[in-house]
Amino acid sequence: MSTVLVLNSGSSSLKYQLLDPASGDVKITGIVERIGQAKGSVTQKADGETIERDVAVPDYREALAILGRLFEEVGRPIAEAGITAVGHRVVHGGDVFTQPTLVDDDVVAAIRDLIPLAPLHNPANLTGIEVGREFLDVPHVAVFDTAFFADLPEVASTYAIDRKIAAEHRVRRYGFHGTSHEYVSSVAAAHPAVQEKLAAEGRTPDSLRQVVLHLGNGASASAILGGRPMDTSMGLTPLEGLVMGTRSGDIDPGIVFHLMRSGMSGEDVDTLLNKKSGLLGLSGESDMRELRALADSGDGAARLALEVYLHRLRKYVGAYAAVLGGIDVLTFTAGVGENAHPIRSGVVRGLKYLGLTIDPAANESRSDDARVVSVRSGVEAPLVMVVPTNEELAIARQAVEVTGG
Repeated sequence: MSTVLVLNSGSSSLKYQLLDPASGDVKITGIVERIGQAKGSVTQKADGETIERDVAVPDYREALAILGRLFEEVGRPIAEAGITAVGHRVVHGGDVFTQPTLVDDDVVAAIRDLIPLAPLHNPANLTGIEVGREFLDVPHVAVFDTAFFADLPEVASTYAIDRKIAAEHRVRRYGFHGTSHEYVSSVAAAHPAVQEKLAAEGRTPDSLRQVVLHLGNGASASAILGGRPMDTSMGLTPLEGLVMGTRSGDIDPGIVFHLMRSGMSGEDVDTLLNKKSGLLGLSGESDMRELRALADSGDGAARLALEVYLHRLRKYVGAYAAVLGGIDVLTFTAGVGENAHPIRSGVVRGLKYLGLTIDPAANESRSDDARVVSVRSGVEAPLVMVVPTNEELAIARQAVEVTGG
């Protein structure tokens, strides 16, 4: 058995998955939460069994030790699990890392140098790499959220500020969720309905115009032409773009200066825009399921939050249709995109002028497979699709490519 261990290290959590990159079969999946706090927890699923425990997790070394003990408990000791590589999710690769990279000491140092670009994410990602290398003596591969968007057209990646200052401080649109956007857009492009559409129109795959909406607590949109990203909603940081669970998305930059002149510190404004805004700031609730329940009960703030959320989504789909010169496929993915059918119908409801439609029965049905949820009114009509993302599988396969495993 040949497997890859995928680690996603957050500021206080460690998500992990052991999987076969060839078949996509998941052997073990789990999460260690509240690392560094007085009381932590672990949840692991393997062979249909779920283990849930409260545990002390003072640091990442103990988190990985817990992982090792649980692997052995379900009969897969780390040394016997056939692990050929460890794949690490790293949020920001800056202009240094544009593809999956085999980790060595120089790579670790370079990721550390990029911390100013992602102070909320890269430190935890780096800790996971450093401790992971001590824990498991196999090749480690860093897979960067920004890599897929590294070759954005300059017109899309460039901010209209003084170019010398931008160069000095590495200011450009980097984009995030790239692993998901790349995986999902490729799965959608290979779907039989999309292939049939291209064939009926006598077009080649490199002409496929796709807008992908990755909608979770964090949310981003991308415009993709023939597999190549042409634009994306997140920018220098993951704060730009869509309305998210706790992030504001696009705002007038002058708001920052206004708040600071009014007495808020830079750190206060940072916390406000990243952790206390978005759906949470508008309604007091960041979870889409809870928010929709509040809205259905008549809560005015929740209803407004949903409308603001949908309004921003429709703006981006329309803008990206303009960037691409039309749209062939609108693809929804991630937790909200895959599971909240009212959000999908709410987005499409305002986009009939683009030819986009929703089939209510298909939209409301649940499936783990990539599927079309638009009205099948002819092969030339634009498609609306739901494609479950699988960032862990994408990371595992990229790790195998890098290591030759």
